[in-house]
Amino acid sequence: MAIERTFSMLKPGVVHRRLAGEIIARIERKGLKIIALKMMTIPRNLAQAHYAEHSEKSFFGELVSFITSGPIVAMAIEGEGAIAQVRRLCGATKVDDAQPGTIRGDYAMHTGLNIIHASDSSSSAEREIGLFFESSEICAWTDSNDGWI
Repeated sequence: MAIERTFSMLKPGVVHRRLAGEIIARIERKGLKIIALKMMTIPRNLAQAHYAEHSEKSFFGELVSFITSGPIVAMAIEGEGAIAQVRRLCGATKVDDAQPGTIRGDYAMHTGLNIIHASDSSSSAEREIGLFFESSEICAWTDSNDGWI
């Protein structure tokens, strides 16, 4: 598998429920590297840009309101097949389909209050990392454990 970069966001419910550390630990235990991390409250214009692909859908307004309702944790993640790996860790978007052992399966109660976002493609990952991080905020590093993972 190729080394990829992806974007993930822990949504306001994760921060309010104090689950951020636990979810970040799952990502790290998988063997993925966090190369950028920040907590922030998303301004409305950034939320609209991030979810632009959904702008014509009926839930767009609710989605933007939810994601701007409290602090989030934004992450750029790197590793072999990182896009698919993070999406597998997240589990199905619909709560009823999310399997136990996945982040959504273990922590999400309502699909409309989804707790985590993960890029679905390399182009989305590149765009989303660029929306949330300046290039100077990306800290690429060499992991001495790479041979063991």
